[in-house]
Amino acid sequence: MNLFGVFYCMKYEIPKMLERGGGVIVNCSSTAGLRGYPNLMPYVASKHAVAGMTKVAALEYATQGIRVLSIHPAAIDTPMVARAMAENEDLASAIADMHPVGRIGQPREIADVVVFLCSKGASFMTGSQIVVDGGALCHG
Repeated sequence: MNLFGVFYCMKYEIPKMLERGGGVIVNCSSTAGLRGYPNLMPYVASKHAVAGMTKVAALEYATQGIRVLSIHPAAIDTPMVARAMAENEDLASAIADMHPVGRIGQPREIADVVVFLCSKGASFMTGSQIVVDGGALCHG
């Protein structure tokens, strides 16, 4: 989802959640929302914006029963990543090397984290930025 999609989703989700007495929003950013990557300025800027909007919404609605969080995955086995790797062999090698766990992430691994964030087990979490990256940000 792009930056405007996140904004518009929250614009329409939050009033409905307020009517129901609360809820949880988990915005999807990227590790690019937490650090810079060369030659990806528009992508990095948009992902930082998602992280910022998450924090603001978390502050604005915390007392009204709405929790807002963001997840920050590294490379995940999605059509977008597959297209990028197919177009650039060097990128495919770099993506494989960026994860200390030795593999690319799977969509199910991200979904499992989102399910936890929406559960009562995460009820004291809001405004948090959850990194799901196979250790990629450990590189610095």
